[in-house]
Amino acid sequence: MASKSTSIEIAGREVTITNPDKVFFPEKGYTKLDLVKYYEAVAPGALRGIMRRPTVLKRFVNGAAEAPFFQKRAPDKLPEHIETARVTFPSGRWADLVVCDDAADLLWCINLGCIDLNPWPVRADDVDHPDELRIDLDPTPEATFEHVRETAMHIKEALDDFGITGYAKTSGSRGIHIYIRIEPKWEFQQVRRAGLAFAREVEARHPELITTKWWKEERHGVFIDYNQNARDRTIASAYSVRPTPDARVSCPVSWDELPNVRLEDFTVETVPERFKKGIHPSEGIDDKLHSLEPFLELMREQEKQGEGDAPWPPQYPKAEGEPKRVQPSRAKKEPSAAKASVADSPTGRRKSIHPLVVVSKAEHKDEALEGLERWKSRHPEAAEHLKPADIMVDSMRGMSTTWTRIRVNLRNVPDDQRPPEEAPDPDYDPWVGLDPSLRGRSTRYDPSNGRL
Repeated sequence: MASKSTSIEIAGREVTITNPDKVFFPEKGYTKLDLVKYYEAVAPGALRGIMRRPTVLKRFVNGAAEAPFFQKRAPDKLPEHIETARVTFPSGRWADLVVCDDAADLLWCINLGCIDLNPWPVRADDVDHPDELRIDLDPTPEATFEHVRETAMHIKEALDDFGITGYAKTSGSRGIHIYIRIEPKWEFQQVRRAGLAFAREVEARHPELITTKWWKEERHGVFIDYNQNARDRTIASAYSVRPTPDARVSCPVSWDELPNVRLEDFTVETVPERFKKGIHPSEGIDDKLHSLEPFLELMREQEKQGEGDAPWPPQYPKAEGEPKRVQPSRAKKEPSAAKASVADSPTGRRKSIHPLVVVSKAEHKDEALEGLERWKSRHPEAAEHLKPADIMVDSMRGMSTTWTRIRVNLRNVPDDQRPPEEAPDPDYDPWVGLDPSLRGRSTRYDPSNGRL
């Protein structure tokens, strides 16, 4: 029988670990206690990424094989040593988020089922002025990790040209993250625009490899996700374990070793030994805070050339100067064409220019991918013509968890071989059974106190 709890003494306190023998990574057999021991071993490095930062609790209460839920608001009952910081979301709502000060705070979070750590890019004493600019390299389906590494080295060259030091780490998934410490003088919107300007500069230097196109149907190669610098966006911090079958780690790497790193080299088994040997590539990240002015000046130059803002994520309020927030394939072209499109549509909605079909909507990604394979087996002729970029796997927000939608673009399928759109298989509805007024919300909201 699994033991109910155990205690670990760290940072001068005892942290209780409940259900320590609970298996969190079924394929490897790693337990919650194994995860706790990992974070205990790399605590100084992990804390460097989350110290004094408001942190979203992404809780995998049933382990890495099950979907997590996002707990933005700190639990009502907190240990005395856990502090909170109040943050405001783009909607104007607010919540008190957990703040970690030491290794005991860190292990308390892990005990709640947090496999990876998701801090805001601000410190608790100034939650409206980021001190971190994040460059997130996200490969499109046809891109390889080699392409991501190549993109990272191009970014290193560009940063050198601006006299700015960036610190790289693997994402633990398919990408690479590059962090830049900045002076906490600019608000989120300015930091995001600075990140966009720099991303466009790198894209202009290497357009065949790099893209800043927000819409998936327009992307190629490696996408620089500039929107990761928007308010309320978080990514897994340094030394975070990721919910992969082999428990990979988002591990800091030096620029010298980056061209040859492999994602599978960094796991809960290998990283503690690497850390013990003194390999700490992100150790100097807090030594210097950079000015955003070089990137903001670049932004102003781009605006003179007609390059203004770029699309925001759908849950954000419309920004001044933002282009139409609509997929290019669904964008309104000419008034006459738009009217004809609506008239031809049985639903009264404008029809897509590209032949997009939704093939699956599922609570879990693997279930959605299984639905895609069933669709391919039903339509093998069409499936033969699909390219990687024609399959769009979207992570969608539900009430407190994400769900997966898969769409297929039939643009490369001959007209006479295009199957009609069918009911999604599976056809998951994250809001089923809820009050209709809550449909589309990502969290429950109490307007009387601003809490989620």
